[in-house]
Amino acid sequence: MSTAGERRFPYQLIATDLDGTLLRSDKTVSRRTRDALDAATASGAAHIVVTGRSVAWTRHILDDLGYDGLAVCGQGAQVYHAGEHRLLTSVTLDRQLAGLALSKIEAEIGPVALAASRDGLDGDVLIGPGYQVQEGPLPYHPIDDIAELWAAPLNKVYIQHPGYDDDALAGITRQVVGSLVGVVMAGPGVVELLPLGLSKATGLSLAARRLGRKAADTIAFGDMPNDIPMFGWAAHGVAMANAHDELKAVAHEITASNDDDGIAVALEQLLAR
Repeated sequence: MSTAGERRFPYQLIATDLDGTLLRSDKTVSRRTRDALDAATASGAAHIVVTGRSVAWTRHILDDLGYDGLAVCGQGAQVYHAGEHRLLTSVTLDRQLAGLALSKIEAEIGPVALAASRDGLDGDVLIGPGYQVQEGPLPYHPIDDIAELWAAPLNKVYIQHPGYDDDALAGITRQVVGSLVGVVMAGPGVVELLPLGLSKATGLSLAARRLGRKAADTIAFGDMPNDIPMFGWAAHGVAMANAHDELKAVAHEITASNDDDGIAVALEQLLAR
C-alpha cells in the first residue's frame, strides 16, 4: 500500500518489444533502462517482453537479462514462462493453408525465398535456399529441400523476394493472401506469414490475463509495424525514435531511440510525476 506523498507508477503493465526497443544495437540492455524498469516494477507495475522472435531465439536473451517473468514470443503465438523455462500456450500455422498462400504469392510475384519457425521450446528455425538471415549469430538449420519445411508444426513462415523491399513485399502479400494468413513486417528483411488473426496483441492479452492486468492499465513500447496491434490494445503506445513511420503514425508518444535509452527516458518521466 502506498503511503501519503509516495508516487505511484500510473501503469500496472509495461510491455516492451525486444529488437530495436529494449535491446540496443549491440543486443544489450543499458544499466539506465534496467534501473528504470526496476523502479517501475518496485512501484507495482509488471514488465512483460513481447517479441516477434520464437522462444528458441528469445530465451537465451531473457536468461542473460535475468528475466524470470512471462514473455510473449513468435508474434503472439507463444506465451513463455522464462523463470520456469516452460511454454504455457502455443498457436501453430495451418501448413496446408500456408502452402496455398505461398502458391498464390508466387503466382503473383514469382519465386520467394523461404524460412520457417518450428513450434516448441527448441523449435528450429529452418532456412531455405536463398533466404538471407538478418539477425546475426542466431541458431538455425539450413535446408536444401523445401519439403522439409512442412514436416513438423510451424509458428510462422518467413518470405523474401529480391525484387521487392520489405514494405512493398508485405503490402502485396497482404493484398494477395490477407484473407488466408496474417502478414507482418517485423524488421529489416523480415516479412512473416502467421495464423490469421494472430498478433502481438492476442498474445499480450493472454499473458496479461494470467498476470491479472488489463489493457487500460498497460503502456507498450515498440519500433516496427508488427507492434501496431499491441499499441491498439494498450492504453498508451510509445514508439522509439528509430521506429518505422507506420508505428510512429499510431503512437501516442515518441521517445528517444533504443540506443539512447528511450524506454528509460519515458519511464523516468512517468516516475517523476
